[in-house]
Amino acid sequence: MTRKLLIVMLTFVAAQTSWSQNTVISRVSQYVDLTATIGESQATLAGSFVHNWKLGSRKRFEIGIGGRWTSYSGSKKDFLTAGPAKYTRSNTIPFLIFFAGQEEQNFDTLTLQRPLTHSINLMLNLGYTIAPKWYVGFNIDVIGFTFGRETSAVFTSNGVTRTDPASKPTSFNLLLTGDHDQGSLNSEFYIRFKIASRWSIKALYQFVFVEYKSQMISQTFPDGEMNDRFRNKANNLGLGVSYYFKN
Repeated sequence: MTRKLLIVMLTFVAAQTSWSQNTVISRVSQYVDLTATIGESQATLAGSFVHNWKLGSRKRFEIGIGGRWTSYSGSKKDFLTAGPAKYTRSNTIPFLIFFAGQEEQNFDTLTLQRPLTHSINLMLNLGYTIAPKWYVGFNIDVIGFTFGRETSAVFTSNGVTRTDPASKPTSFNLLLTGDHDQGSLNSEFYIRFKIASRWSIKALYQFVFVEYKSQMISQTFPDGEMNDRFRNKANNLGLGVSYYFKN
């Protein structure tokens, strides 16, 4: 009898140990992500790898970094004056610039026939688990580089048009907030639903900057300063899928 009781107790302890190990919440998550978005005469395809650290006693809040590749394509898209911010916004204080008025009298337009860019950027990610299968998050590109197609463009200033035969993407990307930003940067607000232990699907709102430089023509501001950078700000909707290595 004593021997049988001992076996039962050992079995119970082993089962409890195994259950405890399986229910330990990981301190990190790692996943790959693929998203596709579409807007007015434009679309993007993006792939990323993200490493998050889980914070708090319940490990629901996550903050992390990752790398993202974003491809953007469009057809006959208008790119507006990209800066300097002192000419495009009424207030240039970082972060507060989001709420500043636009100085539209200083905007010229570069209409690109077939823009196509590929950007590789370091990104930041924030997220929160709102329920066992539901997760909301935000991510944004910080720094990187872009390459892509040279394309013909029509430059319009004060009703006068000229042709730039080979505008090309701005090569360096840097997050500086608002119109201080340089290059092409991707950001997402998203909600994700777990469909299996390692797989999730997501819906997202994307705000993406794409920047081109004119080559043969330049914009001239009233004080004589020149500008060759023009930006398209796209608001797209999309879907994605994520695969977790660690969760």
